[in-house]
Amino acid sequence: MNIGIIGAGAIGSWLASKLVALGHTVSIANSRGPASLKQLAENIGATPATVEEVTQNKKVIIVAIPQKSIPDLPKNIFKNLPDDVVVIDTGNYYPTLRDGIIPALIQGGIDSLWVQEQLGIPIVKIFNSIVIESLESKGQPKGAKNRVALAVSGDDTAAKEVVFKLVNEIGFDSFDIGTIAQSWKQQPGSTIYCRDITLEELKKRVDAMGTAWSDMRNVIITKRNADELLMKTDYPAYLKSLQD
Repeated sequence: MNIGIIGAGAIGSWLASKLVALGHTVSIANSRGPASLKQLAENIGATPATVEEVTQNKKVIIVAIPQKSIPDLPKNIFKNLPDDVVVIDTGNYYPTLRDGIIPALIQGGIDSLWVQEQLGIPIVKIFNSIVIESLESKGQPKGAKNRVALAVSGDDTAAKEVVFKLVNEIGFDSFDIGTIAQSWKQQPGSTIYCRDITLEELKKRVDAMGTAWSDMRNVIITKRNADELLMKTDYPAYLKSLQD
């Protein structure tokens, strides 16, 4: 497939490298322009591009940038995409660690629902709830014992089917947790966030959260806030806490 990636941080760069290795054609962009990505692109076999170019003639577009940068994306780049283009959001909202106060997110609290509203198109949320070290090391063939599972959410069933296939290629199981309005289940602070757990365990934890954001909002946001503080003061301790 022809895939475009917006964002060249840890997740965007790793996905670009992995997807190229799997035989996909990949273009990658960041806010500093193609020249800043020349060496990275050469190393992994991707094509450096502008943000506008990276969204053209693609089957899949992956948005892998901080939440605070979403409003800075050119507003017109997603308007005229064909209906079958799959747009993936890998982001998480960290108000004190990185993103600052975004009033609409403080009020609503569902990260990717806000992203979908900002971009004006249906999106699929995936790759937000796994740390880069696990992406690099935990992938296994389909059917492998203790294969790690990743949560997927989105409003477009056909788009999610494309994502399921990509996730399987990369080496992980997928679990559809519902619409983008249900994506709070995979946000920072949830019981499945960045846990390297099997499909069976992921299903169990998702079921335990129920379906009402109003019931879980305070629990998840309180945990996210505590985790942000721990990440700032003792990141190894935070990583250890993800083993529960």
